[in-house]
Amino acid sequence: MWRRAFLILTLLCVIGAGSIAVAVLTTNIPSVASLKDRKVIQSTKLYDRTGTVLLYEIYGEEKRTVIPFSDIPRQVKNATIAIEDSGFYSHHGVSPTGILRGFLNPLLNRGEHIQGGSTITQQLVKNTLLTSERTLGRKIKEAILAIKLETAYSKDEILNMYLNQIPYGSNAYGVEAAAETFFGRHASDLTLAESAYLAALPKATYYYSPYGNHRDELEQRKNIVLSRMRELGFIDDGEMASAKSEVVQFLPQEEHGIRAPHFVMYVIDQLNNEFGEEFLRQNGLTVITSLDMQLQTSAEETIKSYAPSIEKNYNAHNAGLVAIDPQTGQVLAMVGSRNYFDTAHDGNFNVAIARRQPGSAFKPIVYATAFKKGYTPETVLFDAETEFAVPGAQSYKPQNYDALFRGPISLREALAQSINIPSVKLLYLAGIKDAIHTAQDLGITTLTDPARYGLTLVLGGGEVRLLDLVSAYSVFANDGVRNEVSTLLRVEAGDGSVIKEYTPAPKEVLNQNVARTISNILSDNVARAPAFGATSALYFPDHAVAVKTGTTNDYRDAWVVGYTPTLAAGVWAGNNDNSPMQKKVAGFIVAPIWHDFMAHALALVPPKDFIPPTPSNATKPILRGIWKGGTTYKIDKISGNLATDKTPLDSVEERVLENIHTILHWVDKTDPTGPLPENPAHDPQYYNWEQGVQNWVRSQGIVLAPNTSMPTAFDTVHTLQNKPVVAILQPAAGESFKHSGQIPVSLSITGPYPIRQIDYFIDNVLRGSQTGSDTNFTIDASSLDPNQENATITIKAYDTVGNKGEQQVEIRLSSA
Repeated sequence: MWRRAFLILTLLCVIGAGSIAVAVLTTNIPSVASLKDRKVIQSTKLYDRTGTVLLYEIYGEEKRTVIPFSDIPRQVKNATIAIEDSGFYSHHGVSPTGILRGFLNPLLNRGEHIQGGSTITQQLVKNTLLTSERTLGRKIKEAILAIKLETAYSKDEILNMYLNQIPYGSNAYGVEAAAETFFGRHASDLTLAESAYLAALPKATYYYSPYGNHRDELEQRKNIVLSRMRELGFIDDGEMASAKSEVVQFLPQEEHGIRAPHFVMYVIDQLNNEFGEEFLRQNGLTVITSLDMQLQTSAEETIKSYAPSIEKNYNAHNAGLVAIDPQTGQVLAMVGSRNYFDTAHDGNFNVAIARRQPGSAFKPIVYATAFKKGYTPETVLFDAETEFAVPGAQSYKPQNYDALFRGPISLREALAQSINIPSVKLLYLAGIKDAIHTAQDLGITTLTDPARYGLTLVLGGGEVRLLDLVSAYSVFANDGVRNEVSTLLRVEAGDGSVIKEYTPAPKEVLNQNVARTISNILSDNVARAPAFGATSALYFPDHAVAVKTGTTNDYRDAWVVGYTPTLAAGVWAGNNDNSPMQKKVAGFIVAPIWHDFMAHALALVPPKDFIPPTPSNATKPILRGIWKGGTTYKIDKISGNLATDKTPLDSVEERVLENIHTILHWVDKTDPTGPLPENPAHDPQYYNWEQGVQNWVRSQGIVLAPNTSMPTAFDTVHTLQNKPVVAILQPAAGESFKHSGQIPVSLSITGPYPIRQIDYFIDNVLRGSQTGSDTNFTIDASSLDPNQENATITIKAYDTVGNKGEQQVEIRLSSA
């Protein structure tokens, strides 16, 4: 059996080898001229959302200067061989391991895609003679043409054509154009480090571009090139170390031909990830992005106009802005720095997608988590000096930005005024893991390991991206429904066919009422005013706008993120090197920038209010805002006795048996709306929190009333016996009146208390009221339906203590 299998395998190999040999012999090799004259490449064009404003043209204007092989320095050749094809001078056009991958990958991946393994010769063929399709057939043809090419040209000729043809990014083709574009010098003058940088680029020219968002990755790949050169003996240890440490200056990117550059580069990254650079380079796509050019221009001008002042006044050298449509997730504006082309200050660095600490701008996510668990905007926590026990570490004592302690404060006030201590307590109550889970649901992508974070998370202890944070706030704006961040509306092939189109995929990730509660608090200017003032830059008198600031404790980051139902926008300011700014809160540093952008944007749309949340039905006193004790009772304010169902609501007063404690005395943090904790002291934070509360109570000179029991007697004022007794003397039952006439009324009202007001109704519609005890008046019947034959008159009388008595009589109506 094994002998037969071996014979069959040998036969198949012979047949395969013969087939390849025939293909090699029968496939025409292009002429030298056709290899050196690359085919015309249609550029891929990026437009704004209208499809009329051209943002950028990828591969739009080729820059290429062919130079002799002798003018290309040895280090460029070696760097390229080291990283791309170390066996270049020993193979015959293809790598055996590459061929094996070429055959196995399509089989393992259902023939759809091919991966890696290409030699320099194959890459030359692919970039000059073949289409960009990634199929097994094309891979075979590529290998055949590579073998044929090796029989027609020397290795140096092939390497020369490769180095003069290969794209390096920024529309530079060939090493000479690349040297001039990136370093402003001829290829023959390149240093070893510069040569390594150039060799690092062709694998993914936009991803590794020195003008894009992956400079760290470019640096790493450059070092890989140098290490590989050392392994192959092209350089020694000293040369490698010197080149790795050399600080290379790239020329500034040309300003012409690109609009909204940070956004454009972000979109190109997405396109490359989805379609690949080769596909973009060879297929002349039309890309309609989500960018609103009017808002983008406003964002850029606003950042630019404030940049000098925030640098001078606050030592903030950079700022960024992102705007998103909450109803679609589409990015409408993105500014990643004050000036993209100012490379001396890392202008091409996109802070909109950089990881930075959000400060208190993270608080709404924690509060939303707590509201999901049953806490309410009225829930009271103590803003008192508090030490938090941290297992296995030194205790933690947070401070407020103004070093004040406010005592009992509602969650509404604590969030609106950005008070730290109650917010840290709330994170403990809500749970760190659950808060991170909420953040992830809302679109925060950077908090992946809950074990890394402690209670400082609520104050911005984790790093987030401006783009993600604005997207998360968009969920609040959209009543808990998330739309994934989107930058592409449509991608068309060169023939006009649509190969990708924006498709809405809304998903409810947060309870609707919780989202509305957050919006209600963040747009509550009255609740915010004690900290920010009634007419701060966060307030818009003609629009409902929810907003939150954030400043890190070390003043390295300042944020403002806000939204309406139709627009969410966030602004960040700080320094790219993470150095601190002047000690000012975000309200001073970035609120004016955010306000000016929002003012321009809101002027373009009519006002739209947030839908108010449904009020809470919490029963526990502490969750309803009662902080002096956990037992309440209701009295009649007149008698002082317990209220009954006969006691009018405006005469009911809720009182508490004074017994002031931390919230942990009244709630189990794992079930806040459930029963009282059997042993509150079992909570590891209980004693610390309780000490802070009792210290505050003593500092305020509060003397607790004796813990007396509630009254035992019931309301003796509002009883059936004390209700006014109403008798209708006139009109009589069944008496007839004209539709257009007046109905005289005469009453007899008796009771122990004087009458305060009389209301009269016809068919349950209030027709008038009068104060005092006058029991004779008329009711106008002229507005009644002329065809109506009967009507019911109702009289309601209220005495001075709120008791009510009423009586009805039915009359007849006629037109005669």
